Amino acid sequence: MMRALAIGGFLTALLLFAAVEWAARREGSRIPSLAEVCAFVMRYEVGPVPVGRIGLFGFWWWLGWHFLAR
Repeated sequence: MMRALAIGGFLTALLLFAAVEWAARREGSRIPSLAEVCAFVMRYEVGPVPVGRIGLFGFWWWLGWHFLAR
């Protein structure tokens, strides 16, 4: 039961992500695409420290640690 609920939750999140990305890529859309959001985050700095890059690296590390490591 819990496994099916988790799979359903991930499928729902994936479908919502796909719908938002599709809406962002339409002509004249004001919604930023995932690429635009990532580019904005990667440019964020506090002084000489690339905080956005460090944060994005930390997010990928966390994601891999929790979902891909066995």
